[in-house]
Amino acid sequence: MFDIIGKRFWYFLISGAVILIGIISLAIFGLPAGIEFGSGSIVTVKFVADVSQSDLEGELTDLGYGNALVQQTQPAGSFLIRTERLDEAQAAALKDDLNAVFGAFDGEPSSQDVSPMIASETRTNAVIAVAIAALGVLLYVTWAFRRMPRPFHYGTCAIIALVHDALVVLGIFSILGAILHWEINLMFITGILAVIGYSVNNTVVIFDRIRENLTKGISANFETVVNNSLVETLSRSINTSLTTFIVVLALLLFVGANIQNFVIVLIIGIIAGTFSSVCIAPSLLLVWDNKEWGRFLFWRKSNPAKA
Repeated sequence: MFDIIGKRFWYFLISGAVILIGIISLAIFGLPAGIEFGSGSIVTVKFVADVSQSDLEGELTDLGYGNALVQQTQPAGSFLIRTERLDEAQAAALKDDLNAVFGAFDGEPSSQDVSPMIASETRTNAVIAVAIAALGVLLYVTWAFRRMPRPFHYGTCAIIALVHDALVVLGIFSILGAILHWEINLMFITGILAVIGYSVNNTVVIFDRIRENLTKGISANFETVVNNSLVETLSRSINTSLTTFIVVLALLLFVGANIQNFVIVLIIGIIAGTFSSVCIAPSLLLVWDNKEWGRFLFWRKSNPAKA
């Protein structure tokens, strides 16, 4: 049988290296905020002619508003355009340019500013949403494993795995954002929440198999129980992640820029979440149960062949 759990300290080193690189990138490049998280303007237009969202986005890019977000609304031909903050002259010039390209408006276009206060409230609400999701996961996993010894360990390890996934996503997105000039927006936050749900699902499946094998008493050695549980659920975890990855990749290829941030976060999150579910969360559970925290600090010293 594969000794998956025996490599647990290697998993910690790999994760630590990836997270460290991400933290350095975040410190240097940060995460540029999109319009939802910074001040900006919203221009509402309705065209008489039939105008597609892709045509409007292309024209805005040609006009120098490549970072503008376009949302199609009802009735047909109506759009919300979110850009950086525009003064009255700039807003009027934008409307004139769109009028010249797409024809007359149905009614007078309107524009309004997104104030820094609203942007601040959006950021706060996003943080609260992520925090509530994490707390809900902790409470649920602890309750689900309440009949096991030390059920809080299961919930805490699941949360640490989620934090691991979030840090990996933030770090890698920071690097990609610096290279490709991406900005975070509400789709990014939606992706983070989706990653949390996806990752905890895989983790709970593995933890549940550990619970079943402990109940069956397949071994008195907790490390053997954890390793057997990982081997038994490994194909399920890989198959689930692979099929989800294919669907998300299809979204990226055929839907495109409208949900770019959401899809990229999901792709990174699926990879990180699969790794954390299989390698990090169960390893943390075992290390905590065996009280091996100190061993990791002296791992290289006590294992010179691996150094």
